[in-house]
Amino acid sequence: MSKKIVYMGTPEYATVILENLIRNNYEIQALFTQPDKKVGREQLLTPPHIKQYCINNTLSFPIYQPETLKDESMVKIIKDLKPDFIIVAAYGQILPKNILEIVPCINLHASLLPKYRGASPIQKSILNNDNFAGVTAMMMEEGLDSGDILGFKYLELGVHADVEELFDTLSGIAANLIIETLERFSSLHPTKQNSSQVSFCGKISKEDGLIFFTNSKILYSKYKAYKVWPGLFLQSGLKIKRMILEEGNSKNIEGQILEIKKDSIIVGCEKGSVTIFEVQAPSKKALNVVDYIRGSRLLVGDILS
Repeated sequence: MSKKIVYMGTPEYATVILENLIRNNYEIQALFTQPDKKVGREQLLTPPHIKQYCINNTLSFPIYQPETLKDESMVKIIKDLKPDFIIVAAYGQILPKNILEIVPCINLHASLLPKYRGASPIQKSILNNDNFAGVTAMMMEEGLDSGDILGFKYLELGVHADVEELFDTLSGIAANLIIETLERFSSLHPTKQNSSQVSFCGKISKEDGLIFFTNSKILYSKYKAYKVWPGLFLQSGLKIKRMILEEGNSKNIEGQILEIKKDSIIVGCEKGSVTIFEVQAPSKKALNVVDYIRGSRLLVGDILS
């Protein structure tokens, strides 16, 4: 007899996990996800990734998008479904106590807990140049990502691993981990988190993308972590769309163009340098950086600002 699941998730990470639950014949009774949001210049009302996936695949279970789960009507809906589990993956809301008490609630958090409790664990692991990243399956409680650990999987990070690559890889890992966790749930022995190793990461804001040419290694880490959102930009609003670390030890004038190549430029940081391939000026299309500096009449020795 298949286990009945109420699933809660919002971005692509959550979609991949949902796909695997369906593929493994788990009965999804309902999906809870974030409300549709206005996106882009035209402010088009856009559904979350997981909702669009359900629409595209004509999945028949109901989809709920409450502003808050504290509404008693939401609690009643879940109770009436009588699920075996509530599975949560990057949902974006805290589950209140009266939902946590209905059935076991399992969260698939994209870090090796207790490290990086909170909203942006994947980006934080990249910013900190960690050697490893992973996913933890944990029992949910009222605290933020503080529940007992049911299991985890990890991988070694390459020097160029970025947020897109890591999201893709960890979503696949999480998709497999939840199946293993559910199949072995009755025999698992949850482990308390080590409180002495707890760290937190908050929500990412637009302002996190503002950069200065001070340290090339830190700059490259920010690029890898924030390239999807909020992206990197200078105080002028110029966006750095594609770049790579050149080296990390030289001493330079901050932002000075050191070399112009066929399709890239090398820009100096106070420590180290970076190679930039593509930029985007405010209200303009992205273009090759060499075309940009020619149009801006910038030469070797000038400051990219």
